[in-house]
Amino acid sequence: MVERRLGQADTAETRAVEAAISRVPAWQGRSATYCRIIGGISNSNWRVSVDGEQRRFFLKIPGAGTDMFIDRKAANEAARLAHAIGLGPEVVYFDPSDGLEVAEFLEGYSACTNAEFQKSEIQRAAVECYRALHAAGPLAVTKTIFDMIDEHVDQVAKLGGSRPEDWPWITRLYRNTRKAFFASGLDLVPCFNDPMPGNFLVKPGSSMKMVDYEFASMNERSYELGVWLGEMFFPEDVAEDLIMAYTGKRNAPFSARVTVMRALADVKWATWAMVQEQISELDFDYHKYGMWKYMRARSVMRDPRWEGWLRLV
Repeated sequence: MVERRLGQADTAETRAVEAAISRVPAWQGRSATYCRIIGGISNSNWRVSVDGEQRRFFLKIPGAGTDMFIDRKAANEAARLAHAIGLGPEVVYFDPSDGLEVAEFLEGYSACTNAEFQKSEIQRAAVECYRALHAAGPLAVTKTIFDMIDEHVDQVAKLGGSRPEDWPWITRLYRNTRKAFFASGLDLVPCFNDPMPGNFLVKPGSSMKMVDYEFASMNERSYELGVWLGEMFFPEDVAEDLIMAYTGKRNAPFSARVTVMRALADVKWATWAMVQEQISELDFDYHKYGMWKYMRARSVMRDPRWEGWLRLV
């Protein structure tokens, strides 16, 4: 991507970036260069180099409408917790008024892909990241998968967004699942909640890092693993091995909870996509993404073992 020096903005987007750079107190009056970073489907991300600074920085400008489902103060708290336990980059500036955030740029690290997550060493590194985060101190905000889905359903209704033809059937199964989990009790831990492959960074000889804590909250433990296993397209045998690596033993009820959560994760992100379709200014086919997620949720919900899984929950 093109790298520009401060003062060379020629579009509305680059002018917004320069305005954001000028807001960082430590950078005021200093020359800087900036370059767009490809990736992400909610925000505008940039790499910034500031004269006199030995390290480079990652600048995140919140996307239009993202305040509908992202609590930026909570995200900043989670990012700082992650850095404190060695999982995430240092946050060097945060403006709570609009969520503008600057973090250190992790030099030498590269974002993972789905293909890389087929490697056992990458899988196990992610498991250890989750174990560390889940064992960390509590976060101030509790937002469970059920809160997330209910929020997105309300938003779709208010915005007049799309819903699949079998939405009543999906809703009925979702409500039954929610009832089963609340009957058995939720296991709330600090959760990342957004396991896109690119949010896991690796560097030879260094530990894996996790970035982008916008959706982090206290949430059901099994959801964290369920959404990750689904995002990486792991087959059942691999998923079961990774669940055992996380728990340290075979645990049929926990495995059932994780499997059910794979379906709810797709319902959540599909419904989120229907919201994004209405509000986002980014060039991304949210409708296609969401309909595909609904399709995958059905593949789990229609499994003949579904009711058995719910009984184990």
